[in-house]
Amino acid sequence: MQQSSRPGHRLALAATLLASVVVLLGAYTRLTHAGLGCPDWPGCYGFLSVPMSEGQQSLAALRFPEAPLEVHKGWNEMVHRYFAGTLGLLILGLAVQALRRRADPKQPLKLPLLLFAVVIAQAAFGMWTVTLQLWPQVVTAHLLGGFTTLSLLFVLTLRLSDRKPAMPRLPRGTHRLAAIGLLAVVIQVALGGWVSSNYAAVACTDFPTCHGEWWPKMDFANAFNLAEHDIGTNYLGGLLFGEARTAIHMTHRLGALTVSLILLALSWRLWRNGLPRLAGLLLAALALQIGLGMANVLLNLPLPVAVAHNGGGALLLLTNVLINHRLYLSRRHAAATQPALSQPSSNTLGGLELPRA
Repeated sequence: MQQSSRPGHRLALAATLLASVVVLLGAYTRLTHAGLGCPDWPGCYGFLSVPMSEGQQSLAALRFPEAPLEVHKGWNEMVHRYFAGTLGLLILGLAVQALRRRADPKQPLKLPLLLFAVVIAQAAFGMWTVTLQLWPQVVTAHLLGGFTTLSLLFVLTLRLSDRKPAMPRLPRGTHRLAAIGLLAVVIQVALGGWVSSNYAAVACTDFPTCHGEWWPKMDFANAFNLAEHDIGTNYLGGLLFGEARTAIHMTHRLGALTVSLILLALSWRLWRNGLPRLAGLLLAALALQIGLGMANVLLNLPLPVAVAHNGGGALLLLTNVLINHRLYLSRRHAAATQPALSQPSSNTLGGLELPRA
């Protein structure tokens, strides 16, 4: 019986699933305002877990008098850290396995090592998220790092799988549009992180208008002025107000519109070129994410919907990663099967056919 996957495939798949959980837990931690549930890192008030006994809580109050303990927020933060730490160990295992099997030409090496480097950077950003008190730049970078980890794990899982669906040869325009779509989704994820880190999700409470206007008053200068966000300030709850938050929210909406138009065009291209399943999957992920975004505004950011919106963003990103990976394989297959140019015969001179005698 032919093996359907290479060594490490199951471990990569498990890590991908765990990374999805970590992304959702990170969203839950932010949305429950538990990002500073533990004011230190990697422990919590100097303990390996949230202090629960009276003695531990008294000691926690002495250590961090400026950060009163809220047990439920502490657990939200620590559960996220436990899952993220477990994910880091799985990625370490993937890197070690890749090094041991580096002589195998079918074993990816650079990708597992890159993943290990990314997860180390993620740990640093996780620490800075706490020590710099939710500095928006770090929070956004931490969110992007989580999505990057998830995407790279997904690519590794695909590469370690021997199941390669047949792909038709597609025009270059489709490949370019897929790459543009992936880039647009990444930018939109970054905008979503900026919305979250600046607490701008409910800056507009109506849809499709904002404050009853199609173009409300907005302060883009302060909304995206990275120099104005000082290190050392506590950003829990955000410092921007009014027109600046509205500008961030509306930019995210305009980004969603742009992404939708690009992905709709890509779906049509995929369907036209004989890939209806990929086109349908992309349309479903896009429709889900648009619906969750609208529900967030109209229902005033209910926690389950807001967490699901983060998950929908991850699903849309992975869908675009899958499409680009499939198109990459089709391009490689087309290049490998392209017939070689015939060598000049004795009746040719530099490719120019000579008259026969």
